[in-house]
Amino acid sequence: MTARSWAFNLLIFILIPGPSWAEAPRVAASIKPVHALVAAVMDGAGVPDLLVGGTGSPHSHALRPSEARALGRADVVFWIGPEFETFLQKPLDSLASKAVRVAWMEQSGARLLPGRTIDGGKSSARDGHVWLDPANAIVMVRAIAQTLRRADAANADLYASNAAKTILALEKLDADLERRLAPVRAVPFITFHDALHYLETRFHLNAVGFVVVTPEQMSGAKHVAALTAEIAEHRPVCIFTEPSFGPDLVETLMDGTHLKRGTLDPEGAALRPGPTFYFDLMRGLVDNLTACLSGTAVHER
Repeated sequence: MTARSWAFNLLIFILIPGPSWAEAPRVAASIKPVHALVAAVMDGAGVPDLLVGGTGSPHSHALRPSEARALGRADVVFWIGPEFETFLQKPLDSLASKAVRVAWMEQSGARLLPGRTIDGGKSSARDGHVWLDPANAIVMVRAIAQTLRRADAANADLYASNAAKTILALEKLDADLERRLAPVRAVPFITFHDALHYLETRFHLNAVGFVVVTPEQMSGAKHVAALTAEIAEHRPVCIFTEPSFGPDLVETLMDGTHLKRGTLDPEGAALRPGPTFYFDLMRGLVDNLTACLSGTAVHER
């Protein structure tokens, strides 16, 4: 073959289009725990867009322009559900009306708990912090894989394989958290934000109260007085704040007690999003719980 003919053949090879690989669907996920599980199932096929990034809170978030664009181009949207990300309901209808929507709280097999009120009673609303039970995470991974396999048959085997690996890792995580929390299961504690109901229930923890139902709804004097009485009665070992909320009121509740203060971040505001986020989040929560409840490495007054 002459140099000229070789060059001509090379040019023809370049100009003729090769096989067209199917692109993964454009996917958006509401908050970091949802995004993490979607990212794990999509690994190797695509990367989902995160709608509530940084230290944003699903309780009070407003979509930035970049997040609105991500939602508008999404083929599939994964979220907790309208009871939790209330800010997302109208944008979903206006920006992503044709997208497939998958709500964690609507999945068959998910264990849902009722919301709690500040007087210790039960409300009719459901608690949206479903990700804090690893068994619920397994349910969601299955739903994610099923949805993506329908939307993207070309990568169906990859989604199934990733889901199987993620479920195995979640089962191991669940067993590890159970083992680590067993020694402090009976130790009483108080949380600032009523976000740990699922974690408490899954691992039979002894939470005896919480300061507020949501960070945006501060408790009145009546509830603070009742909580002070609970502290005197149950003698909890620790009271947990959150990175952006609660220190002033918590300091008031700690006055004259032997309470130690720890920090819990149930939404992982300070953690980097991605496929390992969920595991980092859950292990971090248990690290901080066990450190304070066992009396080691705590931040005392």
